[in-house]
Amino acid sequence: MSNFDWCVLIFTLFAVVSYGVYIGRGQKSNESYLKADNKMPWYIVLLGIMATQASAITFLSAPGQAYTDGMRFVQYYFGLPLAMIVICITFIPIFQRLNVYTAYEYLEQRFDKKTRVLTSLLFLFSRGLSTGISIYAPSIILSSVLNWNIYLTNILTGGILLIYTYVGGAKAIAHTQKLQFIIILGTMAFAGYLLIQNMPNGIGFKDALYLAGKSGKLNVITTEFNWKDKYNIWSGLIGGFFLALSYFGTDQSQVGRYITAKDNTNAKTGLLLNGLVKIPMQFAILLIGALLFAFFSLKPAPIYFNERSYQHLKATQPNIAAGFEKEHETLQLKFNQQSKQILLEKDEHAADLDNTIADFKSTQKQVATLHTKVEEAINKSDFNAEKTDTNYIFLYFVKSTLPAGMIGLLFAVIFLASWGSISAALNSLAACSLKDVHLIFSKNKPDDATELKYSRLHTLAWGIFSIGVAMFATQMGSLIEAVNVLGSLFYGPILGIFLVAFYLKKIKGPVVFFAAILSEILVIAVYKFNIVSFLWLNVIGAFAVILFSLIGILFYRSKALNSYN
Repeated sequence: MSNFDWCVLIFTLFAVVSYGVYIGRGQKSNESYLKADNKMPWYIVLLGIMATQASAITFLSAPGQAYTDGMRFVQYYFGLPLAMIVICITFIPIFQRLNVYTAYEYLEQRFDKKTRVLTSLLFLFSRGLSTGISIYAPSIILSSVLNWNIYLTNILTGGILLIYTYVGGAKAIAHTQKLQFIIILGTMAFAGYLLIQNMPNGIGFKDALYLAGKSGKLNVITTEFNWKDKYNIWSGLIGGFFLALSYFGTDQSQVGRYITAKDNTNAKTGLLLNGLVKIPMQFAILLIGALLFAFFSLKPAPIYFNERSYQHLKATQPNIAAGFEKEHETLQLKFNQQSKQILLEKDEHAADLDNTIADFKSTQKQVATLHTKVEEAINKSDFNAEKTDTNYIFLYFVKSTLPAGMIGLLFAVIFLASWGSISAALNSLAACSLKDVHLIFSKNKPDDATELKYSRLHTLAWGIFSIGVAMFATQMGSLIEAVNVLGSLFYGPILGIFLVAFYLKKIKGPVVFFAAILSEILVIAVYKFNIVSFLWLNVIGAFAVILFSLIGILFYRSKALNSYN
């Protein structure tokens, strides 16, 4: 990066950290530190919800996901609006009425203490791991730009955001998320504009869309039903609905955003607008990835977007790398020529257009095959290499194409997106581990000052834990997919517990406790044996808790009846 880019990056990050420390100063109680005194208006709730979900993974990995697999990932969000309606009708009124710090407090009142602790531990484990992955995403940038060791950049990335999260709590998080998200959306929109502007002369937005479409990258809707297909309209509507219902309704990192609202109306407004805005926003981010494919079909693309990993292959196996490069040069030249020929024949309505497109698709498959060979060779030569270069595709475009200043700002955006989600996650993890575990097993109730000190210590501990997890994230492939797979392993049973609590009033704590444990074992087994794609795990987990609870209540009643006799 240029000196100007460094100035933009450092100034932006410093300004946000300073603002967070300033706005969060003077914390004197847990009510303020964990719930921002319940004073947040709907628009801050909305931006907080979106910023918490849209981490650096969204802006770094999603374009790469569309580049490699097309835009069908957007179907993952199709169940979201309906889930928002259900949460507004059922979840929010209960949480607001009980004035809870965490979603899991309700479970102790409805069931018992051990069910509350179990559900909280499931959340703490899944969210702690996911937060580590979120720290790793922006670390890739620092590692790539500075050529530093990824483990060092993990510590640096996670450590900086801890400053205002530790000091300011929920209030600092809410207000910095507002600032972060405005900067993020504006910058990403400008990056999309610059992507079109940097196309070869005479090629505009419609031409790029046409190429992306012929490449199969605009596959927004996939109607074919397949249990093992990760992204189709059925898994998106059904599996995505259950995942969104669990994430926004029972994950404390999201519940913690809307329980800070002034009242029910502000909480519901923020949540419902999120359901309306999220799909178009994600569509636009994925579209950048599809357009990137068109961009690199017209201009030279690297043999592998993760340059450091490829350089390791080149140094350790130069003969193999030389063979790859020779094949890549031939294929890339052919691919670029065919792309330009397609656009030329399209404008001229040439009779040979279909044949040219067929040749183009054939070359595209050959390029993909070569990429797979390179990737396999890299993974064999370096045990610590990342599984794919998906997370580096957008990053490569930024570094190699955008003007000075814009590069620094876009790198800052990825940091800000990361901080928005990670800070909210750390705050929610601290609230959960303190309220649902620490204080439950504490013999003496601490005063306000001591409890606030504990909250900060829990925040610090989770920050260190998440940085530790980030050290192992290199083997997780596409980060946006990895973080959602991880969530799907736990969200189903957690959601099932809440569904039983809300709608099956006759089922008691001992029954749902064991039902949840059995359901979690079932979900892990289904995932381990690759029976269905990960989105269906949310459905399986939720219904398993309900089914096991209904079966369990029969034994519970029988036991109670025998005891009575």
